[in-house]
Parts: sequence; structure tokens; C-alpha cells
Amino acid sequence: MRNSLTDVAGVRVGHAHDPRLASGVTAVVFDEAAVAAIDVRGGGPGTRDASLLELGNTVERIDALALSGGSGFGLDASGGIQGFLAEHGRGFAIGDARVPIVPGAIVFDLLNGGDKLWGRFAPYRELGYAAAAAAATEFALGSVGAGLGATTATLKGGVGSASAVTAGGITVAALTVVNAVGSVTIGDGPWFWAAPFEQDGEFGGRGLPPSFTPDMLKLRLKGAATARAGENTTLAVVVTDADLTKTQARRLAVIAQTGFARAIYPVHAPLDGDVVFAAATGRKPVDPLYGLTELGAVAANVMSRALARSVYEATALPFPGSLPAWRDRFGAA
Repeated sequence: MRNSLTDVAGVRVGHAHDPRLASGVTAVVFDEAAVAAIDVRGGGPGTRDASLLELGNTVERIDALALSGGSGFGLDASGGIQGFLAEHGRGFAIGDARVPIVPGAIVFDLLNGGDKLWGRFAPYRELGYAAAAAAATEFALGSVGAGLGATTATLKGGVGSASAVTAGGITVAALTVVNAVGSVTIGDGPWFWAAPFEQDGEFGGRGLPPSFTPDMLKLRLKGAATARAGENTTLAVVVTDADLTKTQARRLAVIAQTGFARAIYPVHAPLDGDVVFAAATGRKPVDPLYGLTELGAVAANVMSRALARSVYEATALPFPGSLPAWRDRFGAA
């Protein structure tokens, strides 16, 4: 177990980013098309082809997912991933034609100090292609890919991942990009809201504070009272090797979304665009009631751990006024 999304067999992850741009793309590529659904809770989401994942629509399986910086410009990343997959003969068959199905979602990182003066064509399509080409079972966490330019209210954000196996032997894993309006840590200290779910010191092993003070519960918002809608989003992908229908995948996404509330304070605000994609590779049967409930409960725990790791593994951007990384402020452990 790598404690990552690729602990689910048949899933690969790739990053591509530009340090000067302070932005990038993360591609989640499935070796075989996977059943997928979506759950959106934030008030300002930015998505591409999300309607395909709605329960009443025909397409049930996807070839990949695109997570990108760049706000609305970053939606081009899906096209780059599509191009790579098309070159390899992947896609939904319509007669002799094949169309790779690559839903995507974006975070807003346009004000993080990077050079966004890219001219007529934004770079995200090419970054998407490069991320898909780089997809592998081993991938980096922190300030990489779609998380390169991500921030939270108090600390640098980034990419995180975690995994677990249920008592029934089903693997479930999450990958997250944290660019939240709220905070992943408690007050101004080193403790993570997700501490009760931490495994093997994966985000510092600090546990919870010995006591809570009223100040710890005060809102810490990116931009404070001047926070603006559309500038903040947490993206997540939860994947399992269970054999799920599209409806069951949606239920998995709904339950897994509760991991957001365990790790980010506040969350699902009108200032956020929080999105969870759920996908199932269909390799192991699962009981549709108790088994799916167990799977969702473990997925929520995994989600909270991945969200904390997004901040724990991040590194600060090299621009004046950039937020510090967790390790800059609190050390490695």
C-alpha cells in the first residue's frame, strides 16, 4: 500500500505544472473505463462535462478526470487529456468514432503571484496532455500539478492522497486538491482538524490540542471579510475497486464528502466550489446496503486524511507575500 489513489489497481496519476505560472494540472487516468458519478456541495463550482455524471444521463463510464488550476481557463485541461487518450485509441464508441470521456473541475489560483499573462491561448490544454502522458502509479504530493498554486486561509494548500482497505477487503482511496476559503488546521496552531483519523503520523502526528479555546473556533477565511466567491475550491476524487452502479457511485461520493467537514473549517461555503468525483473499477462485489455503507464510512475517513496531507506536504510559493507552508511554520513533525 502506497497510501495513495493508485492503491486501487488500474488507476494512474500524473502531474504537469509551470513554476513561473504557479499553476498546473493533475490527471487521473483509468486503465479501463470506470463507472463514475459526482457530488457538488460548494456554492461556486467550475466543472466540465459534469452533466454526463448525473444519474439520468446515458454515459456511465469515464476514461480519466482532469483537475486543474487556472479557474475557467483550466477547463481546457480536459481537452489535452482527451487528446492523449485519443492517440491511444481510448474513448466512448459511437460507430467508428471514439470520444474519450474526461470530466474536469478547476480551482482558482489566478492571484497567487504567478505570471498569468499567457496571451491568446491559456496553457492548460498542453498541461493536461503532459499530465496524462506522465500518469503512473507513483506520483508526488504537495505543491504539484493542480495543487501548485493552491492556498487555504492560513497555509499553503496542495495535492494530497490516502487509502484504506475495508473489513470486507475492498480498497478505497482519495486524491484531493485543497484551495479552500477555510482552514485545515485548528486555530493558529499545528493541529489538523482531521487528526482523529490520522494513520502512522502521515500528517505530522500532532494529534488534537490539549484543550480548545474560543479563538480556535473563530472563522479564518482567505481574504477575511473581503473574501470573494469563485476564488476557492477543494476538489477530490474517491476511487474504489468495488463493483458499483452509477447510482451507488453517487452515494459513495455523497458519503465521502463528509470527510470535507472533518478536515476543513468552514466548508461547503458560498465562497467555495467543492466537488467530489467518485469512480469504481468494478473488480470486487459489494453488498448494496451494509457493504456500501461500510465503504462510504471508510471513504470519508480516507478523504479527511488526504485533505490534511494536501497541506502537510505542500511547499510555499516563491513570491513576495505568499502564504507559508505547514512545515515552514511548524517543522517536519
